[in-house]
Amino acid sequence: MRRSKPTSLQLEQKSVPEETARPIVPSLSAATFSPFKGGRELPARRGSAHRIASEAEALAVAEQLAKDFAAGSAERDRERLLPFEEVERFSQSGLWGIGVPKKYGGAGVSARTLAEVTAVISAADANLGQIPQNHYYMVEAIRLGASEEQKKFYFDRVLSGDRLGNAFTEIGTKTAIDFKTTVVRSGDGYVLNGQKFYSTGTLFAHWIVAVARDEQDRATLVFVKRNTPGLTVVDDWTSFGQRTTGSGTTKFDNIRVTPFEIVPHQEVFDRPTPMGPFAQIIHAAVDVGIARAALADTIEFTRQHARPWFETTYEHGREDPHVIAAVGDLVIRVSAADALLDRAGVFVDRAAESPTEETVAAASIAVAEAKALSTEVALLVSSKLFELTGSRSTLREYNFDRHWRNARTHTLHDPVRYKYVNIGNYFLNAVKPPRHGAL
Repeated sequence: MRRSKPTSLQLEQKSVPEETARPIVPSLSAATFSPFKGGRELPARRGSAHRIASEAEALAVAEQLAKDFAAGSAERDRERLLPFEEVERFSQSGLWGIGVPKKYGGAGVSARTLAEVTAVISAADANLGQIPQNHYYMVEAIRLGASEEQKKFYFDRVLSGDRLGNAFTEIGTKTAIDFKTTVVRSGDGYVLNGQKFYSTGTLFAHWIVAVARDEQDRATLVFVKRNTPGLTVVDDWTSFGQRTTGSGTTKFDNIRVTPFEIVPHQEVFDRPTPMGPFAQIIHAAVDVGIARAALADTIEFTRQHARPWFETTYEHGREDPHVIAAVGDLVIRVSAADALLDRAGVFVDRAAESPTEETVAAASIAVAEAKALSTEVALLVSSKLFELTGSRSTLREYNFDRHWRNARTHTLHDPVRYKYVNIGNYFLNAVKPPRHGAL
C-alpha cells in the first residue's frame, strides 16, 4: 500500500500516528562532548542506541529530529560548527540502524523509506543528511557481501550505535574508482596502507571503512576501529558547500588487520545486486531534501518580506503574477523530484527482493532518473530563491546561499550528464547500464 508522503514544501510537520507518537529521541543537551582536535578525538557514544521497530516509527523519528536540526542549520554552516552533538543524537535515535535486516534485530526498512528519511533530514540540514550516506552503504554492503559471522558482529555494532565512516575516494588517480590503497597479506593477517580524500563522515565515525585493493587487485572493504595505531583522520575539508560533513583526509599507515575485518566488495558488482542503485538513491534523497528546504525558504521569505516592483500597484510582492507563476513552477518541479525519488525506491526494493539482471538494471535507471531531476531541481530552486525574494535575502544573517552551495557541492558526486546517456541508451537501444556505485 502506498504510504502518504509529506508535502514538497515541508512547511508543516505531519501528525504522528498514535502508535509511534513517542519515539525515543535523546535531547541535544543530554551529553557534553570533549573538544575536537584535528580529527583525532571522538566523543564516546551514550550507551546503546534505541532500536526502531518499524518503517512508520523511522519516519516519525526523522520528522521529530528534523524540527531540531533545522533550527541550528544556518549557524552551523555559517560558522562551520562540526555537528558532533547532532550526529550523536541522530545515531542514538536508532535511525542509523534501520537498514539492518530484521533477521539480525533491525527494522530492515525499505529503500523507499530510507530515501524519505534521508530527504527529511536533508531538508533540515543537508550536511546531516549526507553524513550517514556511506554508513547506510556499508550496512548494505555487509548484507550483500559479508560472512554470516561478520554480519552478526557488525550488525550488532550498528544496532548498538556504532557509526561507520567512509574512506573510498582518492585524489591523484586517473578516475574516482581507481585506488592506490592496498591490503596485503602479512603473516597470519594483513596490512593496510593508503590515503583517502572526501572521507565523508569519518570525523564522527567509530569505524573507518576503507576501500582497498587486495593482491588479486579486487576491491575489498577493510573495517578499522577509530584510534587504531597508524590511522589518522584529518579535518581538512575546505569546500564552500556541505561544510560540516567531515569529508577530509584519512591516512592508513601500516595498519594490521585480521581476515575478519575484511569484507569482499567486488563481488556485489560482479553479480546483479541492488548495491549501485541503493548507493545512488540516498544521494538523490539528499538533493531532494535541499530542494525542499530552498523552496520552503523561498515561499516563507516571499510571504513575509518580498516587496512589489514600483512600476506595479500591488500591495505586496506575493501578489505579483510573475512571482506567483515562478513559485508554482518550482512547486511542480520539486513535487516531480519527490515522485521520482519515491518511484525509484519501489524499483530498488524490487531489485533487493529479486535481484536479476533485469530488476537491477531497471532500478539503476529509475534511480538515475531521480538523480538527474533532483540535481537540476536542487540547483534551480536554490538559485531562484534570490531572484524571487530580492536583495534582502542575500544578507549573511539568513545564510540562504547555503542551499545553493550545498546543492552545487553534493551534486558533483558524479557527473549527472552520464545519467541521461544511460537512461537514453536503456530505453532506445535496450543497453543495460554498468553496475557500480556511481550509477
